[in-house]
Amino acid sequence: MNQTFSIIKPDATKRNITGSINKVIEDSGLRIIAQKRIKLSTDQAESFYSVHKERPFFRDLVQYMCSEPVIVQVLSGENCVDVYRSIMGATNPENAEEGTIRKLFALNVQENSVHGSDSEENAKIEISFFFQDEEIVG
Repeated sequence: MNQTFSIIKPDATKRNITGSINKVIEDSGLRIIAQKRIKLSTDQAESFYSVHKERPFFRDLVQYMCSEPVIVQVLSGENCVDVYRSIMGATNPENAEEGTIRKLFALNVQENSVHGSDSEENAKIEISFFFQDEEIVG
């Protein structure tokens, strides 16, 4: 079993569909072993997304991620990074496969409802950004 990191983004929390997204996650066989609802500060969002700071969309991304609460999560399961990336679907919901979170719930490329780690290494970094070890209780 390994772990990955997930964020249910502001567009989803605003529309009150976090339970529906969690159902897709759990139906895939992944287990939610830590979860909390938070409101990101500008500093937190800038730090978390610092890898994108030179990109033209960085300011809009930070503003969007601070616009409403988010749900940060640690997921666990076999090959969970790959499994979660698969059930999230393509970044652009128009290109996402049927049944994926983004096909089902995303509004557009930016308001695409979820974030997931792209590697086990990044999952560890992202998990430790938001969670203390004692908060992960799965």
